Amino acid sequence: MFIEPHIKGEKRGWIEVICGSMFSGKTEELIRRLKRARIANLKVEIFKPSIDIRYDETKVVSHDANTILSTPIDNSQTILLLAQDVDVVGIDEAQFFDDQISTVCETLAMRGIRVIVAGLDMDFSGHPFGQMPNLLAIADYITKLHAICVVCGNIANVSYRKTTQKNQVIIGEKDIYEPRCRVCAAKKDYE
Repeated sequence: MFIEPHIKGEKRGWIEVICGSMFSGKTEELIRRLKRARIANLKVEIFKPSIDIRYDETKVVSHDANTILSTPIDNSQTILLLAQDVDVVGIDEAQFFDDQISTVCETLAMRGIRVIVAGLDMDFSGHPFGQMPNLLAIADYITKLHAICVVCGNIANVSYRKTTQKNQVIIGEKDIYEPRCRVCAAKKDYE
């Protein structure tokens, strides 16, 4: 797909990706950046996958209960339709979006829009999650955040699943997941 580049003097867009495990502060950082953009009088639109209704159907909500109003969508192409005349687009839980999310982000950046994307870089088994590897590959800026391992207190990079369910996508929070370092994630529960 060819995207027409900017003409000299037009504003330039870019892609920022915030990644890490669950409970590392990704959504908190996304909300912080979006609120700062609003303080700067920039027009901001925020999107999240419609399947993420853990805390609220329409708000992006961090585990610390900070919120920002968003538009839940089923298809990443919808972002291109709804993000007209904006300066900044925020996208939460990007790992749940379809395989067009990278193209959508690239298109927005080529339109001169700052795109801020947050998502899990790995699933519960430590494998790359959804389209996050593709988003990381095209990102201009990457912020990797870490939680603290609930077992040993070291830096955690794994979203450890406390159930035996094997489906890659299971929406949950502290009832199903906890942050662990790779050593504690590899151990059987509390040997």
